This record gives sequence, C-alpha cells and structure tokens, in this order.
Amino acid sequence: MSEIIPKVSPSTLFLIPTVLAEGTSQQVLSPQVADVLGTLDYFFAEELRTARRFISSLRLGRVIEEMTFYELNKKTPEAETAAQLRRLPAGKDIGVLSEAGCPGVADPGAVAVRLAHQVGMKVVPLVGPSSVLLALMASGLSGQSFAFHGYLPIDQAPRRKAIVFLEREMREFGQTQIFMETPFRNNHMMETILEACQPDTLLCVASNLTSPQEYIRTQTIRQWKTQKIDLHKQPTIFLLG
Repeated sequence: MSEIIPKVSPSTLFLIPTVLAEGTSQQVLSPQVADVLGTLDYFFAEELRTARRFISSLRLGRVIEEMTFYELNKKTPEAETAAQLRRLPAGKDIGVLSEAGCPGVADPGAVAVRLAHQVGMKVVPLVGPSSVLLALMASGLSGQSFAFHGYLPIDQAPRRKAIVFLEREMREFGQTQIFMETPFRNNHMMETILEACQPDTLLCVASNLTSPQEYIRTQTIRQWKTQKIDLHKQPTIFLLG
C-alpha cells in the first residue's frame, strides 16, 4: 500500500486503554493513563460520547469542550483518519481510545496506529485491561499457542462450520481458539458450540470481566450440556481448548 501521508512527525500517538466495566478505573488502570490523559488535547475514539464520558469519569479537571475528538470506527474512511493526523498541530500528541479495553486489539484504532508508523510518529501503548488476554489467562487453556478470531459468522450454518474448523485447528495444533459474539447473540453462539463440538473439548466462557458480575468457567462440552447458562447481553469471550 502506498503511503498516505508524508514521513515527518515529531508527535507521539498514545494507545490509551479504557475500562471493561464501569466504575473500575481505580482497580484496572495504571496511574500512567490519567497522567497521559491530563496532557492530551486530541483523540481518536470509536464512539465519541463514550470517550468523553470516560475521560470525565476520571475527574482530571479537564474541560471536555476544549478537547478535539475524531471518530474512528469500522465505517471511517482511512483517508479521513490520515487527513486528521496530517492536520495535527506541530508538536501536539494524540491519543487513541478504545470503546472498551485496549486500542488496536479487536479494535479499529489499529488504522491510526498503522498510519502513525507511516509518518514516523512514536507509538506508545499504555498498560490496561484486555478482555482477550484476561480470558486466556483465566481459562487454564494453552497460552503458548493461541489465535483470536474476533466475530464468527452470524448465520447458523456458517457459524457452525467455523466452530467445527476451529475445533479441528485446536486439536491438530494444540492451539487455543478465542472468539466473541455480539452480546445479544451470545446464547445462540453457546447453543451452536454445544451442538457442533466434541464432548471432550474444553470450553471456557468468560463474561463481564473485571466487573462484580465476572463469571469465568472452563468445562468440557459434555459438562456444559448438563447446565443452563444465560449469556444474553453479557459481554463474553469464548475459548476452545
């Protein structure tokens, strides 16, 4: 791909993690996050209202109206993001805020990061919660070899086919397979997993990570079939191993 913007920039792009559950910033965010947010005036954010609310919740004494926010989601043209980086005032730094968790991980902020590298900007990732890694850590499944697949197909037949393929990959390579679903379709995903997978396959369900309602459990498909679990509208990561 040809370069979209010229390679000259003294600015820094900060990757700023946000909380996975409201009211948990004190527990899950490092002090560095507040320190950096206290210095930035420009941001890329997946959803502007969420980003403003998150910064306000940290009570940094910043005036939100004096900050500039650029929307960056899966519908944002790359050329638009490139133009916004190009217009960044000389010497000014910019942050990328995810809707939840770490920017660039299952997150459209990766576009801004790639463009920042093209112009020679320094890229600085800050420490924060990632639902993918937290789920993997707590699953008891292989952390030596794993793959994250994001969202699987919505329709039943392609979704089942994808799960069968992931289970085969897991068995052949000993690789933990990680994926997710839109929260209101979680129960359908769970039903398809239980129908498609072998009885001795291990499934970890990790929901509402870092919140008081956190639920993490790893069992065989056979064991899961004996229980009833309601994941409707609960942010969830699924892992096969």
